Amino acid sequence: MKHPFVFKAEKSVEAILYIGQNVKQATFHHISKIMYFADKKHLEKYGRFICGDTYVAMKHGPVPSGIYDILKIVRDNGFAPLAEINAAKKAFIVDNFLVKPLRFARQDYFSESDLECLNNAIKQYGILSFNQLTDLSHDRAWHKTDENDYIDIEQIVATLDADYLLDYLHDPFPE
Repeated sequence: MKHPFVFKAEKSVEAILYIGQNVKQATFHHISKIMYFADKKHLEKYGRFICGDTYVAMKHGPVPSGIYDILKIVRDNGFAPLAEINAAKKAFIVDNFLVKPLRFARQDYFSESDLECLNNAIKQYGILSFNQLTDLSHDRAWHKTDENDYIDIEQIVATLDADYLLDYLHDPFPE
């Protein structure tokens, strides 16, 4: 199934900031895993990912591709359109793999449901170690995907308790 969401780069910068200011270790890994768990819960309850990202099955678990690109851009080893680079570089800095927010996240980018799922993921997973997050994120969707390939949305849905979701994603506005 083709990925049904549109990636929102500006909202992703705010998500990086939001997670970064609410966890003890705001590393690429922590941000990626918290986003994955928040997105899974949001998909299950509300039918969409928070920032519309796609996930790649990397060695240490699923990674949101667009957010990862933004993090690499700020660290100066990635590329994207100029507006995204400037906005991200004004929002946070990256020291190796550690993200350091330069301002507070603009919460008006998020819906109530976005914040609910982000806050729950931060509370549940924010204090876990690198290895704990890696192990938890190595779910069936990750296992069914070759390393460095995109994880099919159907594989992510299969990890959820939401049988109706595939029908909804195929046709969100049935007649």
